[in-house]
Amino acid sequence: MNQVTDIVNSFQQRYGTDPTHFVRAPGRVNLIGEHTDYNDGFVLPMAIEHDIHIALEPLDVPEVHLYSTNFDAEIRFPLDGFTRQEMSPAEYVKGMTRALQNNGHTLSGWRGVITGDIPDGAGLSSSAATEMVVGQAFAVRGGLTITPTDMAKMGQWVENEWLGLGSGIMDQMISASGVAGNALLIDCRSLETELVPIPDDTTVFILDTGTRRGLVDSKYNERRQQCEAAAAFFGVPKLRDVTFEQFTAREADLAELPRKRARHIITENARVLRARDALNAGAATEFGQLMNESHVSMRDDFEISSPALDAMVRHAQNHPGCFGARMTGGGFAGCAVALVRREVAEAFGKIVAEAYAQETGNEPQIYVSQPTDGAGPVLQDA
Repeated sequence: MNQVTDIVNSFQQRYGTDPTHFVRAPGRVNLIGEHTDYNDGFVLPMAIEHDIHIALEPLDVPEVHLYSTNFDAEIRFPLDGFTRQEMSPAEYVKGMTRALQNNGHTLSGWRGVITGDIPDGAGLSSSAATEMVVGQAFAVRGGLTITPTDMAKMGQWVENEWLGLGSGIMDQMISASGVAGNALLIDCRSLETELVPIPDDTTVFILDTGTRRGLVDSKYNERRQQCEAAAAFFGVPKLRDVTFEQFTAREADLAELPRKRARHIITENARVLRARDALNAGAATEFGQLMNESHVSMRDDFEISSPALDAMVRHAQNHPGCFGARMTGGGFAGCAVALVRREVAEAFGKIVAEAYAQETGNEPQIYVSQPTDGAGPVLQDA
């Protein structure tokens, strides 16, 4: 059974009726461009086939009743007067509700069931997908018209202001704006986007190391502060504004950690634009080399890799059918991503999983994913 069938059954069992609306939002994998988003730079993610669904029906009272099958818990709160509490999955729902209200949207009550198959904590943006799917639920319930970009901005507000995380807007933008068959180049300053096709003879692999980290407890915010310090040294708003020539001319005067962080961001922005051009030209080999270079930069300059991620990337890169591989996501644990020749995809997954498990003792999960559409309503028979 697919997720729509499963969620209908859960809805019927819980409420005794059929849902009137279905919405979904995908997770994402970032092909290249890590930690560049909050530096106003460029990123190249794609929406993946793992997603989050909500089945819902209107409520006559101004409340949200939302049962999570993944957590076996109900989220229930009034649309007026709710406050932030201790960190839990409910805060993503409440935060998106507040963001919509802050942006002038009049909200109506609903009840529903939420379920998803995005691996939790793997760095595939289950949080952004949750924000986007909740926004879609309110939109279909109230007949609201909200652009993907505006929905993404509200999702980022949830992360930054409601939850206190220093994340950029990439995750929300790709979950809201993805297009099947394409990655999406996002200019994180202007929020302009450009479709970038994935070559037909390639397959994107998501390589889950089986390791996890908590974003709040990680050094994510610390990296952002180091980037801000480097930008201040160069006298610019964001590291996006520093050219490589400007960096090399003054790097000797910059403290070691800000220097290394800046070098990653500046070179990574350049790699993203070169990667866009490579994919547009169908040059998978060139794109793969840029992925490999990106991993080295994240490992050595931004220092957000881990032994497990390095092992997974190394085994992927060693396979002759792999164009390139790198860690992906916030770092320290989670997933790598690889671009592979389609004709060897089945063998690649098995060989890499076995080699990684033998070296590390971890149990990996290997996913194949094609780029999919962004958040929106779903037909019941989909």
